[in-house]
Amino acid sequence: MKRQREQNITKVLLAVYCFVLVWIILFKMNMDFSVIGYYRNINLIPFKGSVITNGRISTAEIMLNVLIFVPFGVYISMLKEDWNFICKAAPVFCTSLSFEVLQYVLGIGATDITDLLGNTLGGIIGILLFGLLSKLLKENTIKFINITATIGTVLIMGLLILLIVANR
Repeated sequence: MKRQREQNITKVLLAVYCFVLVWIILFKMNMDFSVIGYYRNINLIPFKGSVITNGRISTAEIMLNVLIFVPFGVYISMLKEDWNFICKAAPVFCTSLSFEVLQYVLGIGATDITDLLGNTLGGIIGILLFGLLSKLLKENTIKFINITATIGTVLIMGLLILLIVANR
């Protein structure tokens, strides 16, 4: 019963996270959907193109791509503890690839191999982070992550609502 409740909390947190992820990656935190179809770019050379600003690699963009996918790796690990590493990493890679393809198809952003690599690395870090926390916290791991993620989700949602209201 307790385990099922924890799983349900994790599923709700994952759903909210996925909603925010779609809004950030596909819609660039924008409510104006009229931009769909106006920007189409593809870069298949890692660390070239869209991550180059003023002749230098924008490490901030790469780090944000890594960070935004860390929770995805954690959530996959929480819901599928019995899966091996490759089975946990595959949905991270496939989700990132789907976002990149959708950006191109919908014409709403740059499709970039660097983003795919950064996102996948972030998910892998999340998987490894969950493994480390599992070793440290044992049976309290899921509870700890759910509490921490709930607090983080409420704070992020509050920030996003403030951004929406402030930019009206």
